Amino acid sequence: MSIDAEAIADRRRLRRKLSFWRIAGFSGLIAAVAAIGYATADRMGYGGVQHQIARISIDGVITGNQRLADLMQRVGDSSLVSGVVISINSPGGTTTGSEELYRNIRRLAEKKPVVTFVDGTAASGGYITAIASDYIVARETSLVGSIGVLFQYPDLSGLLGNVGVKMEAIKSAPLKAEPNPFTPTSPEARAATQLVVNDTYDWFKALVRERRRLNEGELTSVSTGQVFSGRQGVPMKLVDKLGGERDAVAWLEAEKGVSKDLPIRDWKPRSDRDISIFAMAATAVDLLGFESAAEALRRTEAHAEAARLDGLLVVWQPSEK
Repeated sequence: MSIDAEAIADRRRLRRKLSFWRIAGFSGLIAAVAAIGYATADRMGYGGVQHQIARISIDGVITGNQRLADLMQRVGDSSLVSGVVISINSPGGTTTGSEELYRNIRRLAEKKPVVTFVDGTAASGGYITAIASDYIVARETSLVGSIGVLFQYPDLSGLLGNVGVKMEAIKSAPLKAEPNPFTPTSPEARAATQLVVNDTYDWFKALVRERRRLNEGELTSVSTGQVFSGRQGVPMKLVDKLGGERDAVAWLEAEKGVSKDLPIRDWKPRSDRDISIFAMAATAVDLLGFESAAEALRRTEAHAEAARLDGLLVVWQPSEK
């Protein structure tokens, strides 16, 4: 074979190898994109074209959340979702945010069978969320209840006086912008605020009475503002059954006709750009192995989020030493 012929043969072999690796690389790229797409779809609740039970998690402080409302709309409209588990671990939040979440779950329940699983805490606004379904399963050591309303604000008038600062105000009426943190609360302002708190408290109690089918005596016993364990909650009718998520799903199967052994898929809001500096810092130090520091940063984030709440609150705030 001549040198030219050998060179031509080598080039042909090289082209064949290059073609093979191009095809292999392109196939690998397609597989990677598909895997990423599947993983993303699974996080969004679309993983796999199969019937499923949707899990919607309500964690942390509850406020108004349009993305969560949109998520429940999508779950309700999905032909793949046979039932819904509302998994709750929340101390509550604002009254308006809790009311909005309650009503969104009730709308969802008109389309899909819904059950609540208390995976930690469902207190105050978290309990308002829990009673939006017709059945509540809670862990034995979970916390439920805290049926009450809170309006709190700091009194900075003493501090301002010490530094020689006095707040002046010109009002259209004496109760405008009352109470406020810059002056001592007048009896009239306190009384007016108490009326708002009492009215919202009555709304909360009426909701619990209706959803949990309590008589006046039972309602009085659970509406002291305290939290109860899951074990205490069953005889008080705050909880229907003790158990885990599997028990909640079993209720959907037995009472709502949901097919057995369906996969449970997490459904999450489509986007969430509200990433705080505390969350990013906690993730970074966690990756470096400083777990205690990461947990401290997450607690700081939770306290900062609670401090931003405005208006009436239905939130359980245990003191920390």
